[in-house]
Amino acid sequence: MQTRKKYIFLTFLASWLLLFFFGGDQLRRFAFFSGRKAEARRNWPRWTDRSLLKNFADPEELQRDGDPSLLSSRERRAAWLSVYKSSRCRMESCFDFSRCQRNGFKVFTYPRERDQPISESYGKILASIERSRYHTPNPEEACLFILGIDTLDRDHLSAQYVRDVDEKIRGFPLWNGGRNHLIFNLYSGTWPNYTGDLGFDIGQAILAKASFDTESFRPGFDVSIPLFSKDHPQRGGKRGWLSQDSVPPRKKYLLVFKGKRYLTGIGSGTRNALHHIHNGKDIISLTTCKHGKDWEKHKDTRCDKDNVDYEKFDYQELLHNSTFCIVPRGRRLGSFRFLEALQAACIPVLLSDGWELPFAEAIDWSKAAVVGSERLLLQIPSAVRCIHPERVLAFQQQTQFLWDAYFSSVDKIVHTTLEIIKDRLSPHRSRSRFLWNTLPGGLLVLPDFSTHPGDFPFYYLQHGSSPSEKFTALIRVVSQAGSLSQPFLRLIQAVSGSQYCAQILVLWSCERPPPPSGKWPQTTVPLTIIQGRRKLSDRFFPYTAIQTDAVLSLDEHTSLSTSEVDFAFVVWRSFPERIVGFPALSHFWDPEQGRWGYTSKWTNELSIVLTAAAFYHRYYHSLFTEYLPAGLRDLVDGLAACEDILMNVLVAAVTKLPPVKVTQRKQHKDTVPQQVGCTDGGVGTPPSGECSPSPPHCPTAKVKGTAGSRRFSQRQDCLNQLVDWFGHMPLVSSQLRLDPVLFKDQVSVLRKKYPRLERP
Repeated sequence: MQTRKKYIFLTFLASWLLLFFFGGDQLRRFAFFSGRKAEARRNWPRWTDRSLLKNFADPEELQRDGDPSLLSSRERRAAWLSVYKSSRCRMESCFDFSRCQRNGFKVFTYPRERDQPISESYGKILASIERSRYHTPNPEEACLFILGIDTLDRDHLSAQYVRDVDEKIRGFPLWNGGRNHLIFNLYSGTWPNYTGDLGFDIGQAILAKASFDTESFRPGFDVSIPLFSKDHPQRGGKRGWLSQDSVPPRKKYLLVFKGKRYLTGIGSGTRNALHHIHNGKDIISLTTCKHGKDWEKHKDTRCDKDNVDYEKFDYQELLHNSTFCIVPRGRRLGSFRFLEALQAACIPVLLSDGWELPFAEAIDWSKAAVVGSERLLLQIPSAVRCIHPERVLAFQQQTQFLWDAYFSSVDKIVHTTLEIIKDRLSPHRSRSRFLWNTLPGGLLVLPDFSTHPGDFPFYYLQHGSSPSEKFTALIRVVSQAGSLSQPFLRLIQAVSGSQYCAQILVLWSCERPPPPSGKWPQTTVPLTIIQGRRKLSDRFFPYTAIQTDAVLSLDEHTSLSTSEVDFAFVVWRSFPERIVGFPALSHFWDPEQGRWGYTSKWTNELSIVLTAAAFYHRYYHSLFTEYLPAGLRDLVDGLAACEDILMNVLVAAVTKLPPVKVTQRKQHKDTVPQQVGCTDGGVGTPPSGECSPSPPHCPTAKVKGTAGSRRFSQRQDCLNQLVDWFGHMPLVSSQLRLDPVLFKDQVSVLRKKYPRLERP
């Protein structure tokens, strides 16, 4: 019996010894991680064995972001829920669609508080809305409301922090618990946690916020916007550094970063580890400790060397000369360098786990950015080296498109936010991701016109289609005589004789009624009279009678032959997104006057084709009337001959391309019929010294006569006011002129097809 007990005791002892020697270390590790499970989950990397990284870094260095005061993702979510009671809001549950059905998508901005100043950035946001086509001064018409209280900076340590917002908004009769309200925010939370706390209850309001956390973001309701500085331009904005459709040279650096290194607190983990990928050759990663008031208190052994290396490189030079730019998180998830990298055509490599990317609901960021993981930092260099050069070029070109379309100005950021919300109101008429991510972009593709790419002039090539084979002639009549003039009758006959003409619309813009139907000439195509409102912008109204893709815009005194019309239409079908026409002007910068001017002199350059005789796509009528704000159209109606300049500026701003000039029969018209009985007596008649649509040349650009001088001056003023509104000069110069004898076809065939164009 004792022997048996002895064997049992020895067996038990041996088992414990084996367990101690072979499993003890794993048990200690298990106990360690169980005790610090939450901490390990929120602080990475946290190495427990010095040997794991002995060739790369001191493990203590990698653990300095383990501030026990930092919140875990679950704790941040709980803090968010405690502030935002309507965290489960969706458009269906927290938005009143009926307000938008009555008057369309209109936006009302609250009056600004007199005793409460607003920041420069918030002033730009409000100005962007108030000068847009969305704005209404009547709150009864509004679909969406914007607070007059500055909510951009909700860091209570900031000088721009507005206090007692809860109390103020509850006193607004329109607040209604935040329903149908949009709140803009760039900075939330404060040291050390930087949570999403705004310091007031947003209720059922939509939040347009920078540095949005995916855990707090309400899909289909909130909008993630980019972080932009107070110096970001109101409108226009600088163009990207890579020209459209150009191939950039091979750049000196593959991957770069230059920025702050946080020594402690949130965001310090990733930036502290960036020096591991620096090789001093094609990968440059520079950080500095010199920021903040007490940086020397937290100074480590690397700071002195880092600060010296940091000053050796210029930040702008690195952006210009690198293919990829690292965009790590800062204290918050977003940073200014995201937009800086986009503008520089430096492909962003994002290291900000949990960041809801700006406008991700509409923008496909997989075509313009590399989304990395903070935990896999050391794999980034090898990952970007594996990207094929053709894809790199596609990435770079897409960064330029996105920058110019949605991010280059505060206007575009705000308008993109509003258009995303507008698309949610009518999902069946919303833009597809293809339209958002392809030139010219979602802001310039109106879903009220169509949601099918084939109906727009920009996508024929991508879809392998072409515009319709017929055109509609729109002739604007402003003179009032007892009978129809002979030049006008000849123009109708010439246009109706074209094999491509589907119909003729006469826009009658005079007080007297048009002549009876018996006095109009007989034509082989339908001829319809449209009564205008006697405004210059009438010629670009989207009339339902226009069903063809192409529109031939004409003035009543234009002189064209059927061959000229046919040839110009054939040319337009090859350039359906551009204006194609006969009389041309060019713009220039006058350094003495410090303003833009235009000239009709014979030069090698052209940038404007007058719509007195020009083809363009009918979509531009919708864009002119519905995209441009009413104030801009009122400006055009108040200045003589400004509407054709605005149409050229609009088309150039959309396409980034110049118009196309086609040749005309070489004849000169000495006199131009005078107009009688209409306002200003000269709308539609080229001033003395300018090119008439009939002659292809002018003897001089000098303006003669008081009326001509006033008209010329108004055109100059119009051009400069349009440049001010767009924020830059959109017109693009060209030296292209198309002539039928330059076609590659046999000359004999051309002479049979367009014999009258070659007549001396």
